[in-house]
Amino acid sequence: MTSSSDSVRLDRWLWAARFFKTRSLAQQAVTGGKVHLDGQRVKAGHTLRVGARLQIRRGFEQFEVVVLALSETRSSASVAQTLYQETEASRRQREHEAELRKTNAAAMPYSDGKPDKRQRRQLQQFRQHQSDHE
Repeated sequence: MTSSSDSVRLDRWLWAARFFKTRSLAQQAVTGGKVHLDGQRVKAGHTLRVGARLQIRRGFEQFEVVVLALSETRSSASVAQTLYQETEASRRQREHEAELRKTNAAAMPYSDGKPDKRQRRQLQQFRQHQSDHE
């Protein structure tokens, strides 16, 4: 699980910890400023050590994790989860934002495309009704 050295490249660790599907995506995220080490932007080749604090943004999700172990090889998800510990504040914030996204999605129904004939007639009647009252 842990590498033989006491440090590992940041992009390789992010890939091994399963935050990104490929090392290339991990490199792009670090280069793009989506990964911060102890509050600072770093390069993909920066050496990571146990105890470091990472802020990782992936899509809508924001993680703040503490590095518990180092690995240069990608393993199962259960093994990858032992490499870090997410802070409690980060976990609560992520869950809260996910819940907000769910409620917003429910409030904004998705359209299947153009209205059908019946819906077009209803829209026409509604618009006509609105213009009559102005």
